[in-house]
Amino acid sequence: MAKSAEEENQQKAFGWAATDNSGILSPFNFFRRENGDDDVTLKILYCGVCHSDLHTLRNDWGFSFYPVVPGHEISGVVTKVGKNVTKFNIGDRVGVGVLVGSCKTCECCEQDLENYCPRIIFTYNSYNPDGTKNYGGYSDMIVVDQRYVLRFPDNLPLDAGAPLLCAGITVYSPMKYYGMTEAGKHLGVAGLGGLGHVAVKIGKAFGLKVTAISSSPQKESEAINRLGADSFLVSNDPEKMKSAIGTMDYIIDTVSAVHPLLPLLSLLKVNGKLVTVGLPNKPLELPVFPLVMGRKLIGGSDVGGMKETQEMLDFCAKHNITADIELIRIEEINTAMERLAKSDVRYRFVIDVANSLSQ
Repeated sequence: MAKSAEEENQQKAFGWAATDNSGILSPFNFFRRENGDDDVTLKILYCGVCHSDLHTLRNDWGFSFYPVVPGHEISGVVTKVGKNVTKFNIGDRVGVGVLVGSCKTCECCEQDLENYCPRIIFTYNSYNPDGTKNYGGYSDMIVVDQRYVLRFPDNLPLDAGAPLLCAGITVYSPMKYYGMTEAGKHLGVAGLGGLGHVAVKIGKAFGLKVTAISSSPQKESEAINRLGADSFLVSNDPEKMKSAIGTMDYIIDTVSAVHPLLPLLSLLKVNGKLVTVGLPNKPLELPVFPLVMGRKLIGGSDVGGMKETQEMLDFCAKHNITADIELIRIEEINTAMERLAKSDVRYRFVIDVANSLSQ
C-alpha cells in the first residue's frame, strides 16, 4: 500500500510518554519529520531527567499537552545531515537542549538570545509552525534544525555532560549576565540538587568563594568534599543563618519548591544580587524593604541562547565540569520520577537510552 503524502515526510520513532497528569510513562510509538535541508538527525544515546520534566508530566504548571515525551538534556551522535548543513557531519558528538526552534528574525534571535524569542519552540510539549507536535529525548532519535544543535567537546562525556544542556546553562547564563563571576567574590548557591551542584562547580571554576545553602544538613560533607564548596550553610538553622547575614556578594537560587526569599536576601551585602532560576508552581512573596534598604537586586534567568550554551559546554570541558549522575535504564524511569519528587538523587538521573530503549 502506498504511503500518504504526510507519511512520506515522516519517519517512525519510539520513546516513553505520559498520557495524562498521573505522569506515568510507558512505551509510545510516534513520528518525527524526515531530515530536511537544514536539519540534523541524532541517534539519542543519553538523556538527562530534569525537574521540569516531572512538573510537565504532572501538569504542575497547567500547560501540559498529552501525550508528553519529556527530555531536553539530549546527547548523541549525528546520523544524517541536510544539504545546507555546514556545522556538523555524520558521526559528530552533539547535544540538544531546551529549545529546537525560534523565529530567527526578532531582536532576541538577532542577539543570540533565542531562548527569549516570543515564538520559541521547545524541545517537547510544544508545537511547530505547521501544527505538528514536538516530542523530547526519552526516545531513540530526534531531528533538529542545525542552529539548535550543539557540539560536544571531545573530552566532555555524553552521559555526565548531558545535564549541562539544561542544568549547566541555567546557572551559567545568569552568572555571566549579572556579573557574578569576579574572582574572590562570595557566591551562595541555594538548593543543592541538579542545578545547584553544577552551580557550585561553575562558581569555583570562576574563582569564587562558594557557600552551599541547603535545608539538608546531611549534604554538608559531599558539598565540600565532593563538589568543592568552601563552606555549607543550613538554611533552616536560625543561628547559622544569623551568623551569615551580610556576607555574600551573590546568591543563585535554584530551589524549585515554594520558599521564603527574605532569609536569602538577608545574606547579601549592600549591592548584592539574588538571581532565581528555580520554577516553583506557586508565586513567591517578594519583600521590598530589604531591597530598598540594601540597594539589592533580585532577578531571574531562563537557560541561554545557542551561542552562550556552546560557550558553556566549552567552558565546562576546559574545567572538567560534568554533572554527578545516576545512570538508569528507561524502564526505571517511573521509579526515578518518584525519587526525584522526594529529592532522592545525587544529583541527576540520566537515561541510558541507547542501551535500554527497545520496542
